[in-house]
Amino acid sequence: MSRMKQLALIGSTASGKSALALSLASEHNALILSIDSLSIYKEIDIASAKPSHDELASIEHFGINCLAPNETATVFTFIDEYHRAYEAATLQEKNLILVGGSSFYLKSMMDGLSYVPEINDETRAVAADMLHNLEEVHHFLSQVDPVTMAKITPTDSYRIEKMLHLYLQTSTPPAQWFEEHPPKSIITHCPILNIRIDRPLLRERIALRTQKMVQDGLIDEVAELERLYGRVPNSMKAIGILETLEFLDGKIDKQTLIEEISTHTAQLAKRQQTFNANQLEHVVNGSVKELYTVATTILAHP
Repeated sequence: MSRMKQLALIGSTASGKSALALSLASEHNALILSIDSLSIYKEIDIASAKPSHDELASIEHFGINCLAPNETATVFTFIDEYHRAYEAATLQEKNLILVGGSSFYLKSMMDGLSYVPEINDETRAVAADMLHNLEEVHHFLSQVDPVTMAKITPTDSYRIEKMLHLYLQTSTPPAQWFEEHPPKSIITHCPILNIRIDRPLLRERIALRTQKMVQDGLIDEVAELERLYGRVPNSMKAIGILETLEFLDGKIDKQTLIEEISTHTAQLAKRQQTFNANQLEHVVNGSVKELYTVATTILAHP
């Protein structure tokens, strides 16, 4: 039986998660799994505010620099990284700290996911042809599975495509499929610690971090990403990148760039706080100092 212990450290962007995780990992013999929708990409360093090269070298990290910017991260990307991190921690007799702002992925792995078969090229081709008329596909799927489609709006292209793929591949209505393949939790026995921080202080941190990102070369980084990958990839639509592309287009000046990134990041932080408060259960809330004490107790317990 492995004695490896794990915990998840969550909180809004700029709340101090990474610094706390690094401190705990150093003191309690732990590896770190980053659950962040932007740090997963190579070459996106400044825009993602990922740990420095020295920090990455000091503690073994997973979930960072795994995909090229023109690839797309999904929950399954993070499931694979979690399995890699868990196995490494077990083999090395280390603890594991999960940290990041993308709590949706954490919740998905804790709540569990239903098995979904691999969608073959023939199915994808048929679906692509049908999806030229999204409203028609929604109507078609509603006849097949009114229960599932009642929860999906006719404009929700992402979920409509997923349900269409599943139905065409399995010839089974999605509701029936998920009933026959109930979700299985990926992550168990993992306390969740959520950093609480006063909003005025958080806004100040966001503003300072944004200024530093621009000073450190955010504009050059985004220009090079655009040259290499264009603007189509999902990663190029992230906060910090979109606004910089507007600056490169001459639509805004540098001061407005900083202000817009700060504003949009603060809005993201609010959404993250709302999600963490309403969508996750059995969460321990506290300041960085309070959670340091809680985490130390968890990781140090024999």
